[in-house]
Amino acid sequence: MPELRQRMMNRPFCQASENNKAPILAQLQRVFADRTRVLEIGSGTGQHAAHFAAGLPHLQWQPSDLPEQLPGIRAWAAAVAAANLFDPMALDVAAADWGVSGFDAAFTANTLHILSWARVEALFAGLAARIAVSGLLVVYGPFNYCGAYTSAGNARFDRWLRAGDTGQGIRDFEAVAELAAAQGFALREDNAMPANNRLLVWHRH
Repeated sequence: MPELRQRMMNRPFCQASENNKAPILAQLQRVFADRTRVLEIGSGTGQHAAHFAAGLPHLQWQPSDLPEQLPGIRAWAAAVAAANLFDPMALDVAAADWGVSGFDAAFTANTLHILSWARVEALFAGLAARIAVSGLLVVYGPFNYCGAYTSAGNARFDRWLRAGDTGQGIRDFEAVAELAAAQGFALREDNAMPANNRLLVWHRH
């Protein structure tokens, strides 16, 4: 079993990240072809950071997450030994000072439905201050459209999230797009992805 093998190697493992890393990378190889320095928000287990840095060797990939996640991210980084994968940094999106700036792209996966709406607002405000003009923001995850779920599976997932924390839940695309626009991000792409997810690309102007 893959999960058992990863645990034996002392690396955190998420099956969803394992499933979606290849289709996401295929998109990022196109979208980030002319980028140089990417900030990943909410790197989680570190599986994405390791896979994407190895698959995008022209980029400097900066993972970040809450402090308790960093050892797992470092374990994945050590496994791939990619020179362009930087040491993960502790980051709370609600903090006034993130300690970094000057990125020409940012990426975040499966975070908006976990963060409270106030922290989603803080995320976009923080990125607007740290991504250069003409920079790109890529967001992956499930979204509702016109207030409706895109699948029965997403509806079940949303009920599960809200049962555990009423501040969590699948976000409405229109609300997120409005928030992004208010922070100077113009929507460039809305890509359908496997398992009823989307990959949204914004351009900072």
